[in-house]
Parts: sequence; structure tokens; C-alpha cells
Amino acid sequence: MGNLFECLGNFFGRKNTNVRVSLPAVCFIWQIAMIVLFGIFVRYDEESDVKKWLELKESANITSNIENDFYFRYPSFQDVHVMIFVGFGFLMTFLKRYSFSGVGFNFLIAAFGLQWALLMQGWFHSLDPVTATISIGVESMINADFCCAGSLIAMGALLGKVSPVQLMIVTLFGVTLFAVEEYIILDLLHCRDAGGSMVIHAFGGYYGLAISWVLYRPKLHQSKSLNGSVYHSDMFAMIGTLFLWMFWPSFNSAITDHGDGQPRAAINTYLALASSVLTAVAISSMSQKKGKLDMVHIQNATLAGGVAMGTAAEFMITPYGSLIVGFCCGIISTFGYLFVTPFLEKTLKLQDTCGIHNLHAVPGMLGGFVGAIVAAFANEDVYGKEGLKRVFDFEGDFANRTPGTQGGFQAAGTCVAIAFGLVGGGVVGLILRFPIWGDPADDNCFDDEVYWEVPEEDEEEIIPPVLEYNNHMIHKHQDM
Repeated sequence: MGNLFECLGNFFGRKNTNVRVSLPAVCFIWQIAMIVLFGIFVRYDEESDVKKWLELKESANITSNIENDFYFRYPSFQDVHVMIFVGFGFLMTFLKRYSFSGVGFNFLIAAFGLQWALLMQGWFHSLDPVTATISIGVESMINADFCCAGSLIAMGALLGKVSPVQLMIVTLFGVTLFAVEEYIILDLLHCRDAGGSMVIHAFGGYYGLAISWVLYRPKLHQSKSLNGSVYHSDMFAMIGTLFLWMFWPSFNSAITDHGDGQPRAAINTYLALASSVLTAVAISSMSQKKGKLDMVHIQNATLAGGVAMGTAAEFMITPYGSLIVGFCCGIISTFGYLFVTPFLEKTLKLQDTCGIHNLHAVPGMLGGFVGAIVAAFANEDVYGKEGLKRVFDFEGDFANRTPGTQGGFQAAGTCVAIAFGLVGGGVVGLILRFPIWGDPADDNCFDDEVYWEVPEEDEEEIIPPVLEYNNHMIHKHQDM
């Protein structure tokens, strides 16, 4: 298969990065398609439509507009929205000459992805069989942002090596696959995954890794001078880390139950995040002879606790249990950056620019299994009889499900997410290998000038790199 694509590449000659036709065509055509599909299918829900809201107030004896669910969910939506557009965007600005693309392409694919997500999730979860329409409200907006997160995570593994057209294709298929696996995991298997350890992080991580593996570039070392950071680019990336770290409790609790569910999820995430910071710092310092900290570890491994707490956040995992999860994941994630990422590139030929394997894929997988264990050991002494029904939604077709059985389904859901990510990513990677998408050549990666108008720099103000990495800290001092 590789020889076939190599022959096609030779036939087409050197890669053509001119996307003047393809990128506008994709943006215009897909946005017009969104307008048409929204016109056919999408309507306001009963809390957003003036007529339906007034009828609901009268029928449910609601006396105040403040009881509209919008006022309960919108603060969480704002926090999640900031994470998607600011947190993820700035986290990807660590590359010395790729900050425009890190923030700009994140902006582009999230803006497209949330529209496609509203449709895909609506068709699977809230399509009215009578009117064939989708009702959207504030919770739909939160879930659409969650759906986009999977594709943004995948973008991290591909950063600097693909064109914006390819990223749009990654998002189109990523959102579609996400909606399908989410339906299987949450509806058919009836798993609980409030913060998305399974459906968002494990899926998005393995989806991006599979694509990157298929798109392996054996001559990527030709761009190694740009595959690293400088002082100010790492500082911008740290802004993204801090936004993500601060708002992650909102991310994991945004769609949990009113009452006890949301505060418990926020508390558990808050504690896990705090714990992962200390262990990430400890392992980072221990890994260097003089105990110096590595900014890559601080930017990424400090967030691993929030990823791993996504599934169990709304469960009664206890505060000290949350600290244990963060403690372990801070260590595992940092060790991943130190040892696993170099191993994956050298042995499996997997080039992971941002290290999503260590921040999303593995912590997401572990978070799914942690949730399975906590669910399996749930009992009435801790939750109460009604509490078990409420937390695990043991009603209707699932009224007779036991906590032990629920734990088994939670583990199965994690496996489904990983399988969708790997298989779906492999197929999408094959599509992206065709030399027609305007991706850069091996010696032209990680450079904004390929796709952006970049202002000229004053030669006297150019600061030589303070830290020069190869593939996000691999062979750190190789050329210094």
C-alpha cells in the first residue's frame, strides 16, 4: 500500500501546498450544506422557542423564567467553549513557527465541527419521529463542543504535518464517528461518561494516533529545525494549559444531573487535577540530572488527572480516590513523554507532535476502566437505593441492571471507543494519503508560511531558540 501512494506521489511530483481553490471550495460548499440541513432539520427546543416555552410554563406550573434550564447550563457551556477555542488552541502554539496554524486551524475546524455535531448528535439522540426535526438548546451546544473536542485532540497528533483541507476531512469523519460511538456507548450499552474519558479522550486520542501512523513521514527529520519551541511559544502554550486546567471541572460536570451530580463531578475533577500537577512536577524534576523542570511535562501531564476523571467524576469515588487518580495519571503521563513517545516513533513509526498518546489516549483509557471499577463496586450503603438509580440511570429497560453488570458495560464501552478510534483513524488516514490535499512536503512542515501570510521579522529582533526540541522534546539537545 505504501508503494502505491509513493508511486502516486512521484506521479504528481512535489507536493503542491496551494489551497486557493480547495480550501475555499470546502468551506463554502460545506457551510452551504449546513445552512440547507439546518433549514430542513433543526428547530429551537421548548426552552428556546417562545411559543413552546410559554406553553411549558403553563402546563408545568412554572412561575419564573429563571427555571429555564438555560440559566443552569449556560455558565458551564461558557467554560467548555473557552476550553475548546482558547484552551485547545493555545496549547498547540508551542511550535516556534506554527502558532498561527495552531490557533487558527483549531478555530476553523471547531467552528465547522460544532455545526456538523449538532446535526449528527441530533439525528442519533433527539430526532422527532413525527416531525423529523431536531430540537436544540443549551445542552445541545455543550454536547456539540464535546463532539468537536475529539477531532481537536486528533489534530494534536497531526499538528504541522497536514493541510487545513485535511483537517476539515479529519473533522468531518471524526464528528461522524464520534456520534456513532457515542450512541453505541451511551444509549445501547447505557454507559455513564459525563466528562468523556471514553467517548472523547480515548476515541479522539486513538483516532489521531491511527491517522498519524498511516501518514508516517520517514523523512520528517528534514523539518526538525522547526519541530520545537522557543521561550515565548512555550509561554503561549502554557496559557492554553492554564485555561484548560481551570475550566476542566466545568467540562466534566457540564451535563451531569441537577442537585448533587454537578458539584460532585466538579469536586472530583478539581482534586484530581491538583494531584496530577504535583506528581508531574516531581517526575519531570527527577528525570533531569540537575532537577530542572521540562515545560512540555508541565503543559500536558498536569492535565492528565482531568482526563482520567471524566468517567468517574459523577460517581462516589470519594475525594481521596480522586487524589489517587490524579496522582497516578500525573506519573503515567510524564513517563509517557519521557519514554513512550520516543519508543512509538522509533519502533512503531508513529509521529505524535503534541504527545496526545500521553495526555488523552492512555489517561482516557485508564479513566474508562477506573469508571468501570468504581461502578462495579457501587452499593446501596454508599449511594442509597434511589441514589443508585439516579447516578446510573437504572430505569426503563435498564431497571434490573446491577452495579457489577454496569461495571462490565463500562469496560466494554471503553473498548468500543478505542476500536472506533483505531479503525476509523486507519481508514481516514488512507483517504488523507492521496496526494491531492495540499499537505506540505517533509522539508516544509511545522511552518506557518506554507498556509499563512506571515509578517516579516526584524532580523535584529530574532532571538535564537532557547529550547530546541525534535518532535516535542525527543533528542532535546541533539543539535545544541
